[in-house]
Amino acid sequence: MEQTSTFEHRIKKLRSGLTQAGEAAIILSNQNRLYFTGFKSSAGIVLVTRSTAYLIVDFRYGEAAKQKVQHIDVVVYSKLSETLQTLCKKHKIKTVYFENSGITLKQADDYKKLLKPCEVKCTFTNYLDKIIGNLRIIKTCDEAEKLSEAQRITEEAYLEILNYIKPGVAERDIALELEYLMRKKGADAAAFDLITITGTNTSKPHGVPGNTIIKRGDFFTMDIGVLLDGYHSDMTRTVAVGEVSEEQEKIYNIVLNAQQTALSQIKPGVNCEYVDAAARDIIKAEGYGEYFGHSTGHGVGLDIHEQPAVTVSNKQILSAGMVITCEPGIYLPEKFGVRIEDMVMVTPNGCRNFTKAAKELIIL
Repeated sequence: MEQTSTFEHRIKKLRSGLTQAGEAAIILSNQNRLYFTGFKSSAGIVLVTRSTAYLIVDFRYGEAAKQKVQHIDVVVYSKLSETLQTLCKKHKIKTVYFENSGITLKQADDYKKLLKPCEVKCTFTNYLDKIIGNLRIIKTCDEAEKLSEAQRITEEAYLEILNYIKPGVAERDIALELEYLMRKKGADAAAFDLITITGTNTSKPHGVPGNTIIKRGDFFTMDIGVLLDGYHSDMTRTVAVGEVSEEQEKIYNIVLNAQQTALSQIKPGVNCEYVDAAARDIIKAEGYGEYFGHSTGHGVGLDIHEQPAVTVSNKQILSAGMVITCEPGIYLPEKFGVRIEDMVMVTPNGCRNFTKAAKELIIL
């Protein structure tokens, strides 16, 4: 479990962005609330002022929150408006920054009305998001181990599901069995709607598993991951069933080369655009550039997609502690597709690959 000092450090860093008297921050999102408190819940508020901080929850979470959270005050409310207004008056709050990402128009309007009696200005800009984003983008050792454990569970389930992939089995049955295996091995849930697709469906990067039946000669693509203690894993493997054509083998090896080349470029000081280009240039050189239409990777952590984005236009510099995926692919419409994805952490001298599953073409 992360030490209390880790959460105190995060609150302190957030508080450093409150530079003027009367400023405060309110955090509503589940992921950010977990990040600053270590407490998992589907509702609640973190209020950070320039001098103190509160986790504000309703009766459902009161006892558990008081047992779990030691570094900030836990307040159990019966009427949220009264609690927030009391705290705003106590700390002479005049401006509150909210997360801009994810908040609905209704939520924004509700909080404006709720805080109006205190003459508090509600600010919905990217200011708070940037502060939190700059914190979350660099993972601690504890976070890295959670991601590593999530990936370990994912791969255990992956290796076992290979025994189920055979002609006559439907895509959705593989997805169902895979999620069962993940939960059985300790995952809290699947990290996202699992992608388990076969045949011509593999040309759809985010294909949805359905009743399509696996046939001999098919590729089978699995984009999978688990949720563990709030953190996600993400990997993709493409395997063959029975046999492969020369074209299938050629495309697979191009994607594998592109992925390994991009992985070799992941280190501090390199920008995301360069990593993307390392994979994309190989695919373009082979004549398949138009069939690789998504980014090479994305950040992973409390969200399955977070910063940094490994795209053609992102010049953000990689730093030690960032966790990203590396997942080039080639998708030939109405024929087949191939994607290979690893999840890695940037280290002072290169990167640590959380993904251990073999990438050489497997023919089941």
